[in-house]
Parts: sequence; structure tokens; C-alpha cells
Amino acid sequence: MASSNEEKSLFDRAADEAVALGNRLLDENPDADAWEIASGLLAGVVHFWLYTRQPCGDPGCESCAEVATAEQRLRQLLDETRQSAEESDYYHTPYDSNVGTA
Repeated sequence: MASSNEEKSLFDRAADEAVALGNRLLDENPDADAWEIASGLLAGVVHFWLYTRQPCGDPGCESCAEVATAEQRLRQLLDETRQSAEESDYYHTPYDSNVGTA
């Protein structure tokens, strides 16, 4: 039988590892600013994401057409980020200023 870690997709494993790293940094640094850690993780992820989306250098490459310019890569990054945020359990909170009360 495969372990639960083997059954997870690489996408899910990578996301879980990023969260685990953030939690570990918070545990190891109890006085740290959680926002600073989160922003540092985000910066690292953005750099890695952009690194993996570099076009191959062939101007006619169909596989690279969607990432052929910096603007296209940024648009794709923002779209993917927005989707991940909107799918997050933490996207809406009961404390959002636009939450109504009944």
C-alpha cells in the first residue's frame, strides 16, 4: 500500500511543504512577525515560479508562447495566485470588514 505522501500530487506536496516551513519558522521564532515570514515565503515562491517559466529562447516555440514576455508571465502568475487565494479556506473570514450581520 502506498503511503499518503506518495498518493498526494506534487502540487499538494509542494503546497504542504510551504505551509510546514512557515509554521516551523514561526515555532522556531516565537517573537517573529508572521506577516514577515509569509511575505518571505511568497517572495521565494514567486522567484522560483518565475525561474521555472522562463522561455526556452526559441522565438517560434509554441510551448513557450504563453510565457514569451515578462508581462505574460506576470499575468499568468497573478491569475494562478488569484485562483489559489480564492480557493483557500482563509480567503473569507468572519472578521472581513465587508461581512454583513443578520
